[in-house]
Amino acid sequence: MRRTPVVLALLCALTLGACSSSSGGAGAESAPASGSAPPAASGGTFAVITHASAGDAFWDVVKNGAEAAGKQYGVTVTYQGDGDPGKQSQLIDQAVSQKVDGIVVSMANPDALKEAVGRAVTAKIPVVTINSGAASSKAFGAITHVGQSEDVAGRGAGEQLKAAGVTKLLCVVHEAGNVGLDQRCKGAEQGLGGTVERLQVDVGNLADVTSKVAAKLQSDKQVNGVLALNPAVAVAARDAVKDSGSQAKLATFDLSGDVVTAIKDGEILFAVDQQQYLQGWLPVTFLTLYKKNLNTVGGGLPVNTGPGFVTKDNAEQVAKLAEAGTR
Repeated sequence: MRRTPVVLALLCALTLGACSSSSGGAGAESAPASGSAPPAASGGTFAVITHASAGDAFWDVVKNGAEAAGKQYGVTVTYQGDGDPGKQSQLIDQAVSQKVDGIVVSMANPDALKEAVGRAVTAKIPVVTINSGAASSKAFGAITHVGQSEDVAGRGAGEQLKAAGVTKLLCVVHEAGNVGLDQRCKGAEQGLGGTVERLQVDVGNLADVTSKVAAKLQSDKQVNGVLALNPAVAVAARDAVKDSGSQAKLATFDLSGDVVTAIKDGEILFAVDQQQYLQGWLPVTFLTLYKKNLNTVGGGLPVNTGPGFVTKDNAEQVAKLAEAGTR
């Protein structure tokens, strides 16, 4: 992420010289044990709590961004994820009880998190929402939301698939109840202007994802496009297209090293890139600015990190960044 000299100077000043020394400030810490207070840091302590499932490479990049920002600004960053909204709420409550200086939370299921986020706001802990739940962020009391407009991204994906000749699309949904995934499929339907059918799968069982997508492609020959909403699911869907002998065009949301390689090899048409590294980096930046200078960003509107598109034309450049864990 490029910064102008003026912005860089401001950030350095606000973080008490964090930019003047590579060894200054506290580094990112692992998540504290339940009920224990996180270690203190001169710049504050921020808890990042997402709906990530174990082993999801997408969220590893978000974590990398948050921890890199923590090191840059001399703040302590703790990261925890749980796909169960009830458990995610408990993690928010735990952070509140530890009196952290700020909370970053993804809201795939906003209604389930409303009360927990409300308790954080009541405790005067600034909250930044990320990734999902933009429509509820301001109403819940968050100071801003960082992510991509799922509707806009979905329409863009649908338009590109239409240009590639897709007329009937299979939208593969990997998390039940995730409002952002629902918006992606709806947007894709608008952009495609054709038929979009949804297929529910479990991201925790990728072999079953391959089996279900292959079975659908074999049973419905009119399906000539597949849109995955997750990079691991995209790789499983790629295998399904091969196994079924289908000529369906495949595209996906979000990046991984395997997805970028598949794009270079012509197995995946494109990936919608929401630049999730920024969904870790920017909230920690914004909370640092809020703590030091009461700055808010966005003016009540979300701060967009995408969408961008990774295609065969730029995949080689992105591949190097993906290997470094920043894309």
